[in-house]
Amino acid sequence: MMDRPKHYRFRNGDKAPLPFAAEEYEVRLAGLRAAMEQVGVEVALFTSMQGIAYYSGFLYCSFGRPYGLVVTPQTSVTISAGIDAGQPWRRCHGENLVYTDWARDNFWQAVAHVAGRGRVLGHEGDHLTLARMAELEQALAPARLVDLAPAAMRQRMVKSSAEIALIRKGAAVADLGGYAICDAIREGAREIDVAMAGRDAMEVEIARRFPDAEYRDTWVWFQSGPNTDGAHNPVTSRALRHGDVLSLNCFPMISGYYTALERTLFLGEPDAESLALWEANVGAHELGLSLLRPGARCSDVTHAINAFFEERNLLQYRSFGYGHSFGILSHYYGREAGLELREDIDTVLEPGMVVSMEPMLTIPEGQPGAGGYREHDILVIGAVGAENITDFAYGPEHNII
Repeated sequence: MMDRPKHYRFRNGDKAPLPFAAEEYEVRLAGLRAAMEQVGVEVALFTSMQGIAYYSGFLYCSFGRPYGLVVTPQTSVTISAGIDAGQPWRRCHGENLVYTDWARDNFWQAVAHVAGRGRVLGHEGDHLTLARMAELEQALAPARLVDLAPAAMRQRMVKSSAEIALIRKGAAVADLGGYAICDAIREGAREIDVAMAGRDAMEVEIARRFPDAEYRDTWVWFQSGPNTDGAHNPVTSRALRHGDVLSLNCFPMISGYYTALERTLFLGEPDAESLALWEANVGAHELGLSLLRPGARCSDVTHAINAFFEERNLLQYRSFGYGHSFGILSHYYGREAGLELREDIDTVLEPGMVVSMEPMLTIPEGQPGAGGYREHDILVIGAVGAENITDFAYGPEHNII
């Protein structure tokens, strides 16, 4: 009978170009190892898409299978499922170990092969489920567990120059998608038709700008009329009508890096109530843009915009926080919760952070001006100010179709 291994190396083909140079990943790993040493962690296991991608460049596709990255003081090894063959090795910085599915616990056998048992283990407490944590404790018998997720998130919140360069290109791709969407807007067109035009334009541009990348996950949310009430409402087949409020949302994904463009538009002239609400939200947006500077506290920015809306009796229509960080994040694999513009976040902005300004008002159906109003720009925090890297114009002067 064939001897079936629990795990094996599969260096199939040549190493592919990663989103960043090897030196970039080594700097990130050095920062992680310094954090590990500070709290006495001997070995770290990352299991989230954002954690693994940040330190290795490999963005996995789970389909119900666990993936990992084991970091020791000397090595970094991605742990991937056999179904992906040699692609994880080609697309990761460091080494790779493939586990087979011929026994239920082979993922943990592979992790233990690299990490060892009975050691002080760092992990991502915000990602492991209760079931996976029980498996971890049984397989690795850690002497002590330390949650490294907060430290890793703090490291990701300050971008390198290489990351900012990629994010800047992503913002330009989002702008291009916005122009393609505007060209596709017409009475009778379906939301899905307009969204596809923007998505296709962005994917073509990403492939042009990043010829060595893998392409996945770029998407558009284009909402109309009552569908604009939520920031994350999926696309439907609703046909556009004259007088509709529209919400344009472009999300190019480049090697796990998320950027966005979000704009309010109208198909035809808005009525007086809608125009007043739109202009009020634009005013809040411009106030917020002026407040994003090094040294500003997230909660203070939030309170200032709250006061702006409260003066106009609109605060009750605010939908969510006013912005968030950018980098290795996505709608389905995580975000940097320590850098959001909310009342309960006291993070101080510093050079190298990248944050959005995106106020939104939602007016319920049946009220004058019903619908959702949202603008969204991306700013890079510098030494003395902030640079807005979104070029697509906003407001009634530009976005009445």
